[in-house]
Amino acid sequence: MNELWARLRAATADMAPRERLLVGAAGGLLALALLYGIAVRPFLLWRDGAHERADAAREELQAVLRLRQDYDEVNGRLSAVEGRIQQGPRGNIFTTLESLATQNAVKVDSMEPQTAASSQRYRETRVQVVLKGVTLAQVVSYLQGIESAPQVLSVKALRLRTRPEKPDLLDVTFTVSSFEPV
Repeated sequence: MNELWARLRAATADMAPRERLLVGAAGGLLALALLYGIAVRPFLLWRDGAHERADAAREELQAVLRLRQDYDEVNGRLSAVEGRIQQGPRGNIFTTLESLATQNAVKVDSMEPQTAASSQRYRETRVQVVLKGVTLAQVVSYLQGIESAPQVLSVKALRLRTRPEKPDLLDVTFTVSSFEPV
């Protein structure tokens, strides 16, 4: 290292004061550029990356909080439904559907039991209901009666078709499920 300094002094000794000033300024700029490239710029890049990681973490936290809120909402609804199933009245789904049809002036064409998936906690009973030649108002009234029945009933599938000879009348097929604790 001493040898390098000695060579630099020997090279600058023969220079005019103005040349020494220019070489010194160029050397200082080179030293500043090296300092910036080696120490300052990596630190700035690291800092910017840290800000980006913090922003990404905040966004992920917000997403997790939204998911938690959604989970709590769904869990609350599930608890309410489970409470209705546990404490709700028991009854034959066929009888309930016939009674609701009579209340809503709807003639049921057919009711057929369907196979249902089994669960460890609840027994599901499914019935496919077919209505023919009914108005939209009758269908809506009947479905509202099913949804608001004291027994836990759920409409799983619904298919509406207009009648070719009378477009104001509908043929409706839907599946209703009831649940009871096992």
